[in-house]
Amino acid sequence: MRVWWIGAFAVVLGAQAASAATELRFMCYQDGNECDVAKALLEDFHKANPGIRVTVDTVPYKAILESLPVQLAAGQGPDLARVTDLGGLAKYYLDLSPYVNRAYWEENFGATLPWFRRDPTDKGIYGMMTQLTITGGFVNRTLFEQAGVSLPGPGATWDEWAEATRKVAKATGTRFPMAMDRTGHRVAGPAISMGAKIFAADGTPALVDDGFKAFMAKFVGWMNDGTMARDVWVSQGGAAYQDAAQEFVNARVVYYYSGSWQTGRFEKAIGDAFDWEVVGTPCGPAACSGMPGGAAIVGFQRTAHPEAVAKVIDYFASEPVHAQLVERTKNVPAHKGIAAKGLAYPDATPAGRKALQAWSREVAKISPVAYAYQGYPLNRAMFNATVTRVTQAIVGELSFDEAMKKLEADVAEAVAQAKK
Repeated sequence: MRVWWIGAFAVVLGAQAASAATELRFMCYQDGNECDVAKALLEDFHKANPGIRVTVDTVPYKAILESLPVQLAAGQGPDLARVTDLGGLAKYYLDLSPYVNRAYWEENFGATLPWFRRDPTDKGIYGMMTQLTITGGFVNRTLFEQAGVSLPGPGATWDEWAEATRKVAKATGTRFPMAMDRTGHRVAGPAISMGAKIFAADGTPALVDDGFKAFMAKFVGWMNDGTMARDVWVSQGGAAYQDAAQEFVNARVVYYYSGSWQTGRFEKAIGDAFDWEVVGTPCGPAACSGMPGGAAIVGFQRTAHPEAVAKVIDYFASEPVHAQLVERTKNVPAHKGIAAKGLAYPDATPAGRKALQAWSREVAKISPVAYAYQGYPLNRAMFNATVTRVTQAIVGELSFDEAMKKLEADVAEAVAQAKK
C-alpha cells in the first residue's frame, strides 16, 4: 500500500512539473527541412532542460512575411521565430545580451550581428543566422549538352547568359530560357553588379540610379521578349513573393536565378532526372555579386519568458548543434568557426555537395554594397516597392521611366514614414 502511494505521489509530482514547464512557441518556415531539423535537435534540448518546452509551428513563408509583422504590431505573436526581414522587424527583437556569452557570439557571428540592430550605436545581440545564403543561378547542364551549347565561363555577363540560354531553349524546346524569383531581393544583386550604389554618400537610400535602371531595363525587356519566365512576376499582385523552383525541377527553365537555400530541395526533387549545378551570378561592369542573406532565429520582446527564449537560441548557436543544423539542412554556415573548419555534408548527393562548395566560393564575390543593403532597416520597403513598380512596367501599366519615378517616390515616402 505504501509503495503504491509513493509511486502515485511521484506520478502526480511529475505531472505537476510537466504542467509547470515554460511553454514557448516557435514560428518556423522551411525551404527544405529546416523546421524538421530544428524539431529533431530540440529533443536533446528538452532532455537537458525539462523545465522548458518548445513547440515548433511550421508555417508557409508568406505567413512570416505578411502575418507575423501584423501580429507583432498588435503585441501578439510567437516567442521566437525564423525570419528573413531582419531590419524590418528589429524594433520587436529581444536583446539576448544579458543571457549569452557575448565574446562567443561576437567571435562567431560578428559579421552578421549588425543586420539585426536598429542603428550603428546599437550593440545588442538579437538573433542567430541559421545559415548564410547567397543569391545566384542554377543551370540545367543536361539541356546545354543536348543543345550542343557551351556553358558561359567565369566572368560571363548577363547578356552572354541570356544569349546562351535562348539558344538552348530554342534547340531543346524548353519553355523558358531564364527565370527569377519575384522579389526585390533577387534583382538587387544583378543591379549592384551593373553599378547600382543603392545609397548616397551620406548613407541615405538612393535606389534608382544609372546602374539600377540599366539592369531593370534589361529585365523588363527580357520579360517581354520571352527570355525570362514572365508569369512568375505577372501572376502575382502587389509585392507578393513567388519563386520558380518548380519550373526548374520540371526542366522547363534552362537557367534559374534563386539562391543557395534551394540546394537541398533540388537534390530531393530532381534526383537523377537531369544534371544541374550552381553557376553563381553573371557579371556586370561593377561586380559579379549576389545578395547575401539568410534566415535567422530571433526572440521577441513580447515574450513572458526572455531567459528561456535566449537559452533556446543560444543552444542553436552552440558549435556542435549549429554544425548539425547547417549540415543537415544543407546550407552555408554563418558561424565563423564552423566555416573555417568546413563541413562534410555526409547526407548530400554528389550534385548537392558540389553545389554547396560552389556557393561557398560565391561568398567572396559579394559586393560591400550588397552587404550594406541587406543590413539596412528599410530594405523590405525598398524590395517591395521594387517588385510592385517593376511589375507595373512589365505589364505596361506604367512606362519604364514612370515606374522608376514612382519607385523613387516610394522609397522617399518609406524613409519619411520611418522618421515619424
